[in-house]
Amino acid sequence: MSCHAYPHSAMIGDYLRAAAGFVPAVAILLCVPLGPVATVIFAGLAALFLMFGMRTALRHATRLEASETGLRATGPLSATLRWAELDRIRLTYYSTRRDRRDGWMQLDLHAGAASIRLDSRVDGFDQLVERSAYAAAAGGVEISAATAANLEALGIRPATFGGGIILAEGRA
Repeated sequence: MSCHAYPHSAMIGDYLRAAAGFVPAVAILLCVPLGPVATVIFAGLAALFLMFGMRTALRHATRLEASETGLRATGPLSATLRWAELDRIRLTYYSTRRDRRDGWMQLDLHAGAASIRLDSRVDGFDQLVERSAYAAAAGGVEISAATAANLEALGIRPATFGGGIILAEGRA
């Protein structure tokens, strides 16, 4: 069994972004007399950044445990999925620059009603992606061309796994 979590250093930026949006919006709401439209706009911004901060805290408090039989997320965002029941996998890349040099990846796993979503900041992300790709190949799960390309970018070649992976046509 392997244990994975989001390190403090990876989450600090999200906490700072949440605070940088929430604190000024609330300060303006409390200190400046605003009309109804401006009040709604700043209240909406405060709520948006508050939700982002709460989502960051929930993700930070979640721990992942990968075993031979499945993946379990414990904490506020708990879920358990069995590798044998994996029916959907999607690996996406989000670029922060036009030249696509910087960015992050997100892995979405689904097994029936259970789903787990994690991003590349989690410790051992590559290992989790490889284990998920192996389970998808063993179960004959279809993947998109984009997911296959992102697996290749991580050095994971789905065709080398026993069952192979079936590419879904026309889906990204």
